[in-house]
Amino acid sequence: MSNEESVRPGRLIMVPAIITLAVTLLRLVGELQGWSPRFFSKEAGGGGAIVGISWLVLIFGAWFGWKLAKAGQGPGAIGRALGLTILAFVLLPVVGFAASALGMGQQSFSTFAVYVVASIVGLVVGLRAWPALGRTLFAYAFAARIPVALVMLAAILGSWGTHYDVAPPDFPAMAPLSKWLLIGLLPQMTIWIWFTVVVGSLFGILAAAIAKR
Repeated sequence: MSNEESVRPGRLIMVPAIITLAVTLLRLVGELQGWSPRFFSKEAGGGGAIVGISWLVLIFGAWFGWKLAKAGQGPGAIGRALGLTILAFVLLPVVGFAASALGMGQQSFSTFAVYVVASIVGLVVGLRAWPALGRTLFAYAFAARIPVALVMLAAILGSWGTHYDVAPPDFPAMAPLSKWLLIGLLPQMTIWIWFTVVVGSLFGILAAAIAKR
């Protein structure tokens, strides 16, 4: 197998995607069985529970970056890649600060729409930082987040009482499909894709810098 074949996005993300799916299912089982909240929190947004797939972005981002760098598909100029990635990362906090300064409530639909648009813009910037790594993380992001979106749909329709179907505070009552669209599908397919690509790129670039040495 050539180096180029071994670092194709589909091949590179295969095992990480399987591991991520297993963690998603473990998290679901843990919440349904009422296991320790420290590891399996049912709070809206996940409550920073130890068992979750967000942490895997750091590990797999670094691993993808290392593999690509070793295969000769590094970012070229580390400084440029890091600068663009940081720009993509700070975009959402800056947008959040601006929304707050303009008097937009944190739970308002208009603020949510602004975050969605900002995440898409940040994603585009992040993909340009290191295209090979960006494509890999983009593919991994969808492999990780599509199952979560589907789990959230089932949880909302079934009222399972997990963090997958618990809405944020002050969230208005609405039909299950509308609720899923707003707290499930849209965030998973925009904001969490941005998070995976951009945060994963930060750790991937760090790994590439180490690999160059």
